[in-house]
Amino acid sequence: MRTPGHDDELAAGFLLTEGIVRRRADVAAIAPCAQGEAALHGNVLNVFLAPRVKCDFARLTLHVFASSSCGLCGKASIESVQQQFAPVTSPLKIRAALLLKLPARLRAAQKTFAQTGGLHAAAIFDARGKLLVLREDVGRHNAVDKVLGWALLKGKLPLSAHMLLVSGRASFEIMQKSLAAQIPVVAAVSAPSSLAVGFARESGQTLAGFLRGETMNVYSHAERVVG
Repeated sequence: MRTPGHDDELAAGFLLTEGIVRRRADVAAIAPCAQGEAALHGNVLNVFLAPRVKCDFARLTLHVFASSSCGLCGKASIESVQQQFAPVTSPLKIRAALLLKLPARLRAAQKTFAQTGGLHAAAIFDARGKLLVLREDVGRHNAVDKVLGWALLKGKLPLSAHMLLVSGRASFEIMQKSLAAQIPVVAAVSAPSSLAVGFARESGQTLAGFLRGETMNVYSHAERVVG
C-alpha cells in the first residue's frame, strides 16, 4: 500500500535498503510493466539491474515485497540487518538550533498534508539545513524509501553529510533504511522506538526525537549535535 507517485524512487529506495543495489550504476533502467493486467493499472514496475549485480533472491527475507507498515516483518533477525551495512563514521556536526528549525521547513513543504492531514513525510536536508528532497506517502517507510531512491537515482549516495527528518516517530526500520544510505543524523517529530535507539547506538547514528518548539531529545551519538 502506497501513495501513487515517484514510484521509480520507491522501487530504487527499497532495493537500496534491502541491500540489493548500492549505487546508481547498479540500476540499468526502471520502467512500468507494459504487458498483462498490470499494465492497465500502472502498479507494477520492472527494474533492470546492471549485469554485474548479483541478486540471490532466496536470501531476501522480505521476498521482494515492500511493506508500508513494518519493514521488519519476515526478517530473520535484527542482527542480520546490522550485518548488511557498515556503521556510520561521518564527522558531521549540526548545531542544535538548526536541527530545531527543520520541522517547520518540513511542514511548509508538505503540500498534500496541508490538503488532507493524512500523509507521512520524509525529507533529506544538507548540513546547512537546506531541504533537498521531500516525499509524502500514506506509509512512513515508503516516504523514506522515496527520498533515498531519489538520492540513489541522482547519484548522491552516500549521504554522509546529510540529515533525514521524518514527520512521525522513528522506527527501527527507518534507522535501518537511513543506515543503508549512510545518513549520520536522523530526526523525528515524534518518539523513537526502543529498537530504533538501540540500533542507532550500535550503528553510529545520531537519533533525535520530539523536535518540538525549542526542545528535543537526543538518544544516541549526541556528539554530532553542538551548541
